[in-house]
Amino acid sequence: MKSPKKHIILETRNLSIGYQHKKAKKIVAQNLNFAFEKGRFIALFGKNGVGKSTLLRTISKVQNQLAGEVFLNDKNLKEYSSKELATNLSLVLTERLPESQLTVFELIALGRQPYTNWIDTLSEKDIEKINLAIELTEIEHLKDNRFYELSDGQLQRVLIARALAQDTDIIILDEPTAHLDMHHTYKIFQLLKNLVDTTQKTIIISTHQINLAIEIVDELVIMNSNEVFSGKTEDLIEQNKLENLFPKEILSFNKKLRQFTISKNN
Repeated sequence: MKSPKKHIILETRNLSIGYQHKKAKKIVAQNLNFAFEKGRFIALFGKNGVGKSTLLRTISKVQNQLAGEVFLNDKNLKEYSSKELATNLSLVLTERLPESQLTVFELIALGRQPYTNWIDTLSEKDIEKINLAIELTEIEHLKDNRFYELSDGQLQRVLIARALAQDTDIIILDEPTAHLDMHHTYKIFQLLKNLVDTTQKTIIISTHQINLAIEIVDELVIMNSNEVFSGKTEDLIEQNKLENLFPKEILSFNKKLRQFTISKNN
């Protein structure tokens, strides 16, 4: 019996990322080859400055790649118009929102902009998508609040709801728990995992919460200064790919516990 064909939703081929300064290129990482399936929860690890945010901005077309190709649903990312891309991929960044008087419902409704008409009138379908996003993120009690009244944890749920209302196959989040305590960090990770399981969307995050991510996500992308690995969490652990993520004299990976621990010699 043949196994079902995998639905590769996002793929990179010999991708190089970085910055173009006039005639000079600053390469952050190169020869990146990933293939992510639909309906997977993927976490991106790496030390500060290794290029995690640069990679996320590149695969979401916020900045151009230096070389190689990115494919979204078998179509080259360069061929997507801005509007078409916004119906296939949504992005949640760590930047603070500009000041406004928007309610939570109105902020989430902005996710429907790729589908609304020129006067931004919400259709019944738009309202259904917004309400579903509110329900899935469990923030019904907040929908009439002004967004600036929210805690960091509440606001993160609202931004995830806005991405859900956008109704894209892929949701990319850059450090979604950066300003949260341990309790709310766990709640956000669990929410994202539940969303992957219930909606079959592909969710990709960058994070420093490595021990937590190892226990919850489906796949990892590990960025070191000289090499990048990707694959199922269990496979990368078995292949000892997490061993060199940090200096061993400071943090070491305990394969049995599936966790990083403080080195005994430290």
